[in-house]
Amino acid sequence: MTILICIPCLMTGGTEIQTLNLVQALVAGGHRVVTVCYFEYSDDMVARFRWSGSDVVCLSSTGARIGGWRGILSLYKGLRKVLKQYKPDVTHVQYMAPGAIPILLLRLLGLRQIIATAHTAADIYPNLRLVHFIQRHCVRAFTCITELAEQSFFGSSQLYDVDTPLKRHNHFTIYNALPDGFSIRREGRSFSRPVTLGVVSRLEEIKGMDLVVPAFARVRAKYPDTRLIVVGDGSLRVRMKQQAQELGCADGIEWAGRQPQEQLTDWYGRMDIVLMPSRSEGFGLTAIEAMANGCVVVASRTGGLPEVVRDQEVGLLHAPESIDDMADKIGSLEGDITLLQHYSEAAMAYVGQYSFERYSQLFNDLYKRLIPLNR
Repeated sequence: MTILICIPCLMTGGTEIQTLNLVQALVAGGHRVVTVCYFEYSDDMVARFRWSGSDVVCLSSTGARIGGWRGILSLYKGLRKVLKQYKPDVTHVQYMAPGAIPILLLRLLGLRQIIATAHTAADIYPNLRLVHFIQRHCVRAFTCITELAEQSFFGSSQLYDVDTPLKRHNHFTIYNALPDGFSIRREGRSFSRPVTLGVVSRLEEIKGMDLVVPAFARVRAKYPDTRLIVVGDGSLRVRMKQQAQELGCADGIEWAGRQPQEQLTDWYGRMDIVLMPSRSEGFGLTAIEAMANGCVVVASRTGGLPEVVRDQEVGLLHAPESIDDMADKIGSLEGDITLLQHYSEAAMAYVGQYSFERYSQLFNDLYKRLIPLNR
């Protein structure tokens, strides 16, 4: 089976990593995979997709976006050329801006076997009527990455499994997965003070990174030996360093910069508590990576995080944008090492449902079951 994966960008982000997971799962299932990117791309990410076994077609040689009708016409011509060359059996569209337009163009070009995956909740879309039209009339399956997201789109949700009944048009949830090769830690971790906090994130406001250093400074006022490791880079790096100088906690912070995926396990191994104070988060790949390594996650109660980080079961949630609440939650763990140990062990047991193997099984099953329905 030839499967076409459509995605707006191939940069470094959670959506790209999950789409790479999908490519690897489908290649492992014996399918031919072609990835088409409409706009921005990095040479590194393109190389990772090709190394995983996918052909890659970048429709824009420069990565530049073209707006208006010229952009739509350009996308139409690019997709038509790809379809003529590869003749895919199924097309899987990563539904993010511009999510609807590629689906409508693919239908106009005669494709019927289309799957769409939304990587966010519905709150970023001003009008859901187009989404509902696409789900009912244009795609065979519309999948979401959390049940909360699916409920926000359609008012109901269902986790997909191999025995889930299929209709002519479907919507359900298939959880994102740990990257292929990212194993779940087998042996338990032991904790003691001083505790090391960590972030693994783009250093941007949408990720709440402007809140991290002030929260760290408040924790350090009570537990002065606490340390912070910052893995990632972004537009807030200089501001965060200024915060650290102003708040007198710069000596407790290690700035690791952006790190390759294959080295993240080592970095998580140095962290006890991982912070995710995001203002918006569709799923939270960092959360499951951290839990797989026995870290305890303290995250914002926003987006898909409450579904992934079960509050007071495997980690703790804090009020969005609240430095005080985040610092209090961190302090409650640092003040009770036994509780930190309990959440770590619970997290490693819980995170198995996000394994790459299960993710691969579910998507390969979905493709095989959808194709016969149209024959």
